[in-house]
Amino acid sequence: MAKQNGIVPLKGTIGNITFYKSKAGHLARGKGGVDGSRIANDAAFVRTRENGAEFGRAGKAGKLLRTAFRAMLLNASDSYLTSRLTRDMLKVIQADAKSVRGQRNVIDGEAELLSGFEFNINARLAGTLFAPYTAAIDRATGILKVDIPAFIPVNMVAAPGGATHFKILAAGAEIDFEAETFVNGNAASAELTIDATATAVMNLSVNVTANSTKPLFLVLGVEFYQQVNGALYSLKNGAFNALALVNISGMPAAPGGV
Repeated sequence: MAKQNGIVPLKGTIGNITFYKSKAGHLARGKGGVDGSRIANDAAFVRTRENGAEFGRAGKAGKLLRTAFRAMLLNASDSYLTSRLTRDMLKVIQADAKSVRGQRNVIDGEAELLSGFEFNINARLAGTLFAPYTAAIDRATGILKVDIPAFIPVNMVAAPGGATHFKILAAGAEIDFEAETFVNGNAASAELTIDATATAVMNLSVNVTANSTKPLFLVLGVEFYQQVNGALYSLKNGAFNALALVNISGMPAAPGGV
């Protein structure tokens, strides 16, 4: 892959060179590669097939997770979210110590490896909300919650220029990666002014299935607004909103520890 430096960028194919535009700029690459049928059948490419199967599984799992939190991601995500989440989901799959290569999966992997994942790399939760909080998951009751003591917004929230208000949001999801289904819920504070007035104590909780046997995910986020003539508008279309996975409970232990 090479960058185009000409005055007029090219698009299309000339000979064995393909010219195209990506987020990284105008690029050029040579045509070629191994025939698809050989990769699918040749014993020499068994590792390639195994890696491809697990990469595809990671992409599908990442899409399901994004769909479960879609309402939150509409206002807090970056353009590389899909590739970043697929990469980290692949690490979860590769942590599966039960299945053979090529058949490793999220269920038998370590979903907790996603803890701390930032959905908007341009506005990290860790660098946006400094107020202490407790994120807990209770499998028995199916309650996922975030508790935040009272805090002074101007001291504990790193607000972008132009922001006058903010909101704290939490969402939880119970995800069945095999059936490709989920149960989710969300909660949010009121729109709060970014000033020196202490907030009330916040207890944000959502409910999923009690005694679930599926992985559970809890996210926490901050949204910013600007007040204009008494109305609140999302600031910069959510470019500064933060959202991260703050607690994860993977598959529960089988009875008897088996």
